[in-house]
Amino acid sequence: MNYESRMEFGSTPDLEIEVEDGTEARARRKKRLIIAAAVAVVLLALAAYMLSHGSEDVAFAPGEDATTPAVTVISPGAGTLEGVINVTGTLAARRAMPVGVVGDGGRVVSVQVEPGDWVRAGQVLAVIDRSVQDQQVDSQSAQIEIAQADLELAESNLDRALQLVDRGFISQADVDRLTATRDAAAARVRLARAQYRELVARNDRLNIVAPAAGLVLTRDVEPGQVVGAGTPVLFSVARGGEMELLANLSEDDLARVNVGATASVIPVGSDKSFTCEIWQISPVIDETDRQGTARCALSYAPELRPGGFASARIDSGAVVAPRLPESAIMSDEDGSYVFIVDGNNKVVRRPVELGMVSDDGIAIASGLDGSEPVVARAGGFLTVGETVRPVRDRPANSAAGE
Repeated sequence: MNYESRMEFGSTPDLEIEVEDGTEARARRKKRLIIAAAVAVVLLALAAYMLSHGSEDVAFAPGEDATTPAVTVISPGAGTLEGVINVTGTLAARRAMPVGVVGDGGRVVSVQVEPGDWVRAGQVLAVIDRSVQDQQVDSQSAQIEIAQADLELAESNLDRALQLVDRGFISQADVDRLTATRDAAAARVRLARAQYRELVARNDRLNIVAPAAGLVLTRDVEPGQVVGAGTPVLFSVARGGEMELLANLSEDDLARVNVGATASVIPVGSDKSFTCEIWQISPVIDETDRQGTARCALSYAPELRPGGFASARIDSGAVVAPRLPESAIMSDEDGSYVFIVDGNNKVVRRPVELGMVSDDGIAIASGLDGSEPVVARAGGFLTVGETVRPVRDRPANSAAGE
């Protein structure tokens, strides 16, 4: 029994040593795993860096060193550009007809139309009281009858006188006097009839009528209102319901637009597009804002309201020219210019003339043929004659053509 107790007591130190050896082994394995993971992360980061930046590595040309700045250059080429001019303008009636009082005027009895109504030529728009004028017409009609009776009497007297003149009962002077009386009576009949027709015509002009078929735009008269020759316009009618867009264009854009060009118009507050055709270009330029007006004819549509605002895209024709991003073009007091890189990798200034502007870039009207390596961006940090290291980028027109 004592032996067994000593054996149990003596075995304890060996067990503790074995436990301590196992803990150290696990610690070493954990450390090795952490180091391996760190190395893997570093390798992955290095590989990602090489993939993302390796394509931009360009060998230095003779005479260049690491201090030579690298610039991105593009050769834009020449592509066909559909000319589009984005403009804004005001909608209006193409032929607005103001309608007012034509005759003597008077008190308005009734108004026959409302804004938005379609009318035909000669249709009555408003009726003016004519009770007094009708009495004048009746009075003049009676004057015609009186003059006609006088004429008949004068003709009878002349006829009797002509029968008695051969017998010597009436002198030739009496016949002449009766003849003059007959002629005067006939003239009074014609005068009375002319005055009658005048009154009838005046009465016909009392009513306000539409001068041509079209759409009523405005109404500025109410029943009971007294109108006359000095009264402002009572109605406005768009002849045939035709509308137009008064597009405001700059001097340069106005020179690029021709009569007959088409445009798509979108009124404010509507998502519908309407096609119009330019039928007139302003021959003058406003001195205050240096703009001119192009008038674009539109067919009637409920969404087209005169006085409203609209945007338009005008087709100005296709051109073949290089196209550059806005970042490649600079300007100063001498005009617009770009930087190109010559065969010796030197920066050269090239004056250019700008053309139409589109979502894909700015067309170069003159100054480039499209084959030159143009500095794409950061040109403001370069100086003429500076040596650079060009890094080729995709041409400006290649993205649009793909």
